[in-house]
Amino acid sequence: MQKKYLSLFLIVFSTTTAFCQLESAYIEGPTQGTSYHINYLDTKHRNLQPEIEKLLVDFDFSVSTYNPYSIITRVNQNDKDVIVDKYFKVCFKKAKEVWKNTEGAFDPTVLPLTNAWGFGPGKKMTIEKSKIDSILQFVGFNLIELKGNKIIKKDPRVALDFNAFAQGYSVDVVSQFLDKKGIKSYIVEIGGEVYAKGTDIHGKVWTANLEEPKDNKEALNKTIALAKLNNLAISTSGNNRRYFIENGIKYAHHLNPKTGYPAKNNLLTASVFAKDCITTDSNATGILVMGLEKAKVFLQNHPELEAFIIYSDEQGNYKYYKTNGIKNIIEFKE
Repeated sequence: MQKKYLSLFLIVFSTTTAFCQLESAYIEGPTQGTSYHINYLDTKHRNLQPEIEKLLVDFDFSVSTYNPYSIITRVNQNDKDVIVDKYFKVCFKKAKEVWKNTEGAFDPTVLPLTNAWGFGPGKKMTIEKSKIDSILQFVGFNLIELKGNKIIKKDPRVALDFNAFAQGYSVDVVSQFLDKKGIKSYIVEIGGEVYAKGTDIHGKVWTANLEEPKDNKEALNKTIALAKLNNLAISTSGNNRRYFIENGIKYAHHLNPKTGYPAKNNLLTASVFAKDCITTDSNATGILVMGLEKAKVFLQNHPELEAFIIYSDEQGNYKYYKTNGIKNIIEFKE
């Protein structure tokens, strides 16, 4: 599964070992077209990497549009024999919830549009209004539903794309696995989506670096703030990693499901904090599409979410919008 956006977060892991019978284990590797980094403290000194990697492979076979044998690929191909699994169900139900809450700003049926613009597994096409209008006829989460273990479509051309939040859910899957293993302190990062619980080997809350939202496809930008992740998930969506420039115009990968075109607003990044990563990942995407004023109203109606939004003014200067709880999470660097 290819990451929709390379996060603005650089996770700084402590790799000190053996303190008060705890051992700090650090594991990393490739997954879902990106990478994972996990640090956990374990009194039993176990190597959990093989089990975690199997979880991630199974997850990929459920909801990756880049896997030709995955459940979601078979659903998109209208395979009548496909039965959806628990991973798919969780993603579908969360997607339906966030689609309703964001009034359609977040919509996982945008896959045909994502492909058309060259941001998905399909081949980019020449963008013409008539083509976009034609695709919009079968974009809409009202055109698909889950009944039992089967997907029902009102139009066979409807196709799902969970990439906007599935990596966040994979963080939750790994975190739940660590919980079941009795791990009390850990931090899990997959493709920039993060959840942290407990403290590091020194007893300090896990932290993540927030970067300047400067256009940069390849490298990290300078850190502007630190986020404290105390039993907290964080996801960031932004327009400075996945984009292309054509005829002097920048096109970012966050598509407006209602217009069929990349969202046009002055938001640069939206960082969302909540108790699980599937929630932060999906809502960060929706916020970036809806724009600042609608995002403010949305966040006021959803106190379970904390958000830190960076946007630009008419002169191109960075401006910040923060929900009330952000003061307890983010510390700006001098």
